[in-house]
Amino acid sequence: MKPVVLTFVRHYLPGNRAGGPTRSIANLVERLGDEFEFRIVALDRDIGDTEAYPDIRPATWIRLGKAWVRYSAPNWFRLREVADVVRATPHSVLYLNGFFDPALTQPVLINRRLHRFGGAPVVLAPRGEFAGAALKIKRVKKRVYMRVARWTGLYSGLVWQASSEHEAQDIVREFDVGLPHKVAGQVSVAGNIVVAPDVVSSGAARAPVCQRDGRIRPGTPLRVCFLSRISPMKNLDFALRVLSEVRVPVDFFIYGPIEDHAYWDRCQQLIRALPAHVRASHRGAVEPHDVAATLGEHDLFLFPTRGENFGHVIFEALNAGLPVLIGDQTPWRDLATKGVGWELPLADQSAFARRVEEVAGWSHTDFERAALNAFAVSSQILNGDATVEANRALFIGAMNRGGRV
Repeated sequence: MKPVVLTFVRHYLPGNRAGGPTRSIANLVERLGDEFEFRIVALDRDIGDTEAYPDIRPATWIRLGKAWVRYSAPNWFRLREVADVVRATPHSVLYLNGFFDPALTQPVLINRRLHRFGGAPVVLAPRGEFAGAALKIKRVKKRVYMRVARWTGLYSGLVWQASSEHEAQDIVREFDVGLPHKVAGQVSVAGNIVVAPDVVSSGAARAPVCQRDGRIRPGTPLRVCFLSRISPMKNLDFALRVLSEVRVPVDFFIYGPIEDHAYWDRCQQLIRALPAHVRASHRGAVEPHDVAATLGEHDLFLFPTRGENFGHVIFEALNAGLPVLIGDQTPWRDLATKGVGWELPLADQSAFARRVEEVAGWSHTDFERAALNAFAVSSQILNGDATVEANRALFIGAMNRGGRV
């Protein structure tokens, strides 16, 4: 029998608005579902929805692709109910996604601390929540919770999944679990942090190299896009402030579902205050199968996110041939050296504006060179087996060590 990975993630297919976490688990199931049986517990609706997905049976295991999924209403995730599901589902590993999630992560760990189910190993993926900029959002509330969690030992004995060496260092900083070292050619940290990058879909579509005729005609605005959930974490307001400094014509296209309406109201105020030569518009959410083609219609991907454990949309932008201009709170590094863009400190808004102006001055040849470089970077990720192997080793290693610290 295949080992069972009992997975708790807030949103899963058929929803897609949650972005990275949903795609991370879906890709993991696609690539490793023949070796592990994934049992996934998730909310019965997508972000922002008040109604459940149509035609699903709640609190029942449903086959979806290579996984079994159990959808439940938001008010279901109480301690007793969560403990009952864990006890009733034979599993080799418990896999939690999101450190601060009060609906899915915290009930599991509280029940575990109260010894309400067996001692299967627990793997926890913080999903970029320990990035410095991310921790500044609701900072006091997060710090209080982290202090209580340490004091009660709620997170003791876990196997931590870091998507990069950078995120591993973030975990070390917040939970003091050791210093990085190399293990069997892979990066690990003091035995209970394992670096296992997010896997990408083996069928990731590639957009053709955009001819970018607009860049040939002098005076055509630079086509800049942002594609993500509209929430403080993704930092759209920063992007708008950057564009308020830019002195060249820009058409800014915003794609993504509105997760935080109060935050979107603030962003709309910034849009109304943009100079006349910068036009911004919200084009709504994009279906997953349309992402590559949508990104390929633009000249630059502007994504000053406060933190990503991987950044699937960054990969998708590169795979569509776009140069990327992002913050320095992601695993993506040395973009300028690779000729595909820049990762810049979020403290330097003007540096972002200067890069936008630089791209606006590129020639058709410059754009095609950046597109070819972007394809090369994305191809290396698509064709590499190391990431899949690291995730396989993550679960096998957790099972071998059991519940030991």
